[in-house]
Amino acid sequence: MKKKIHPIYYNDAKVICACGNTFVTGSTLKEIKVEICSACHPFFTGEMKYVDTLGRVEKFKNKQDKLKGKKFIKKSERKRIKEKIEDKKALNRPKSLKEMLQRELKKEKK
Repeated sequence: MKKKIHPIYYNDAKVICACGNTFVTGSTLKEIKVEICSACHPFFTGEMKYVDTLGRVEKFKNKQDKLKGKKFIKKSERKRIKEKIEDKKALNRPKSLKEMLQRELKKEKK
């Protein structure tokens, strides 16, 4: 193994949970802070509670509320609308150099 490239490994790294529980493990960090551990996680405690970090449940509910009033367009309808817009654009495009020059002359006269 190469020397001086590996991180220092601590056999007595301290893990501190938000609930106040602490325990010792091995890590490259001397102290680790976690939001949830086996002492407070619903799976291990048997309690029914939401484990929500950073307000994910609220974000999801807000997103769902915003989408309630919106009207969704089917893919086929969206495609038809897009084609209609492209057809309008194609009608406005000059088909030849002569038409381009005639348009420019009209613009200059105005």
